[in-house]
Amino acid sequence: MTKFDEATQAIRVDEGTYDVCLDPGYAIGGPLNGGYLLAVLLRAAVDASPFEHPVTTSAQFLKAPVAGPAQVRVEHLRAGRTAAFARATLVQDGVAQIESLVTTATLHDVEPVYADESAFVMPRPEDCVKLPNPKPESNMTLNAQLELLFDPPTIGWLTGTPTGRPESRAYFRMAEPQDPDPYVLALAVDALPPVVFSAGARGWAPTVDLTWHLRALPAPGLLTLIGAGRLVSDGWFDEEVEVRDSTGRLVAQSRQLARVGRG
Repeated sequence: MTKFDEATQAIRVDEGTYDVCLDPGYAIGGPLNGGYLLAVLLRAAVDASPFEHPVTTSAQFLKAPVAGPAQVRVEHLRAGRTAAFARATLVQDGVAQIESLVTTATLHDVEPVYADESAFVMPRPEDCVKLPNPKPESNMTLNAQLELLFDPPTIGWLTGTPTGRPESRAYFRMAEPQDPDPYVLALAVDALPPVVFSAGARGWAPTVDLTWHLRALPAPGLLTLIGAGRLVSDGWFDEEVEVRDSTGRLVAQSRQLARVGRG
């Protein structure tokens, strides 16, 4: 079992209740990463399902849970021959923190009938760069769990030269060797710095709603994350991320609505 598997495990208590322990190693300046929290939810939702994979998840982030004990409560809504539907709620100290609707199914390794190409061509990994290591007092513990290699223009905000467009692009892999799976993809869709940084904003950008789709089971190797936004207005911004595996195949898509941070 990898560190990530251990940090996201859900222990079944009864038919609809799972004990979890939220790991402090997945924090971004204090709050826990939303993709990590979804991976924890999905461990429980898939365990409670007759199917193997979380093909679509829509989550509302009601509060910001803290590291420590919590529960996931799974309510079965309907199960058919090819998909099952459930509500999964992350609860801490008796208070709902995240509400999600999860559809599970079983994906197979098949050739797609149609697959488009990425709209953006990334530079080679050796031509990409890492962010500087965060200061210890920043409590950016997530950085130690994964590796991101960024397309240089999309981190111009570090030097005061943002592109002016909401965008972020990087290669992704876990720091501990691990082939990507659906739970790693849940983390990956929320692993980029907020795209609004490249539009000139700074500060914590809390996610309000995040929906993501598992489109295919990923091949081993580096993932490519392409993130962009369409509108930054009135304190809100959107972020869409596509994830492609080492073969270039689209394996995940996400869209989230978040608040513009205060730097």
